[in-house]
Amino acid sequence: MDQNPKSRRTFLQNTFLGGFAAVSADFLTKIAAQAAPPSKGRLPVVIATWDNRKATDAAWQVLARGGRAFDAVEAGARIPEADPEDTSVGYGGFPDRDGNVTLDACIMDEFGNAGSITYLQHIMHPISVARRLLEKTPHVMLSGDGALEFALSEGFKKENLLTETARLAWENWKIKSEYKPVINTERHDTIGIVAVDAQQRVAGACTTSGMAFKMRGRVGDSPVIGAGMFADNEVGAAAATGLGEMVLKTLGSFLLVEEMRRGKHPQKAAEEVVRRLAHKYPKEARENQVCYVAVDRKGRHGAFSLQPGFNYALYQAGVNTVHEAGSFFRK
Repeated sequence: MDQNPKSRRTFLQNTFLGGFAAVSADFLTKIAAQAAPPSKGRLPVVIATWDNRKATDAAWQVLARGGRAFDAVEAGARIPEADPEDTSVGYGGFPDRDGNVTLDACIMDEFGNAGSITYLQHIMHPISVARRLLEKTPHVMLSGDGALEFALSEGFKKENLLTETARLAWENWKIKSEYKPVINTERHDTIGIVAVDAQQRVAGACTTSGMAFKMRGRVGDSPVIGAGMFADNEVGAAAATGLGEMVLKTLGSFLLVEEMRRGKHPQKAAEEVVRRLAHKYPKEARENQVCYVAVDRKGRHGAFSLQPGFNYALYQAGVNTVHEAGSFFRK
């Protein structure tokens, strides 16, 4: 037996390295797949689905003066809610198949408190009603007539939300009455907006008028905590847009935040959630669109979608920009 310490050390090193090389290739591949992209985070930050730069600008005005992320996401969500030219959110939103504009929204603060409003009519800002519900009641969700009664009791104004543009689109739809979601219609949809402020407080909001000409009473993912949006102050926040039924069946925003909790960069987490969706529902995934945006407490962000064509607004380091997201399927 060789008793030379140097020879023995060389033998052990060679044995270890050889064994390591033989078993580590797959391990290293998995580690590399989870490694964060080179981009670094910076606070504060706000990100929103689609080219909603007016919304991220409104949110940034709150964040830039040291404000709370919770106030910022509400301020941002109110912008498309009041825009009559946005046919998928709030005032101006396309109605259901009976001609009724019905709205859904949810909001979460840094303490894990949540408020959700579904099937609300006649109130322009469901996101603010959801916030009032969070702050003034023990409940998380109100729907329909109950949500309207609560809003009116809190001083919200009852209004006609059906614009002439939306009414004419509905009249035209009734000629054939065909319900078929169209991917990336006019490059906008539900707005999901999530933010982290300078104090690392996390918040999120989501608001929509839902699918155009939907069945009366239909509610999608947007007001459902963990589906359309989820925020956890220990980790970060995520929001979804696209076909709500697919997001609902996978609780995608909650899953995305949990992937970040496991250590994934927001970008890698978003990609993982979309991959799972495509794997579980291969036929539906090829025919529809689902998209996610996310931020973590470090200020890092991510975005990914099933189909190409999804973009998002990002306000960070004093610059308001719009970016094209990657996608699972290619053009």
